[in-house]
Amino acid sequence: MSEPFSVPVTVRGYETDVQGHLNQSVYLNYAEHARWSLLHAAGISQSALTGTGVGPVALETTIRYKRELLAGDEVEVTCAFDWGSGKTFRIEQTVRKTDGTVAAEITAVGGILDLKERRLVADPAKVFKELATDPGLFGL
Repeated sequence: MSEPFSVPVTVRGYETDVQGHLNQSVYLNYAEHARWSLLHAAGISQSALTGTGVGPVALETTIRYKRELLAGDEVEVTCAFDWGSGKTFRIEQTVRKTDGTVAAEITAVGGILDLKERRLVADPAKVFKELATDPGLFGL
């Protein structure tokens, strides 16, 4: 697995529920933001992906909530790819407060979809290697 990439996020008041906790669906937004930030840092844009006829797809996501997050909390959202030998890969993510407290752990299974054939490509790591200017950010 690659070393985790991370992005800072501040919990905004409008993202909270009636108890004042970060709404459960927003964790998915934070995870997605970290993943796209990693792609961008590695030199892969959305237009580069679609221009080559492929796009990332989420196949499964699991969130384990550990501690509450409140408006104003500052967190780091990490993102590390774990490559297997098939058509899918895992992404391990952690939402961690600045004091080190883990607020959530997110595990996702993804793939790269051939947009014309509507099927997963056989080797998603190869796609990222070919498109990235810094494939090391993906552990490649």
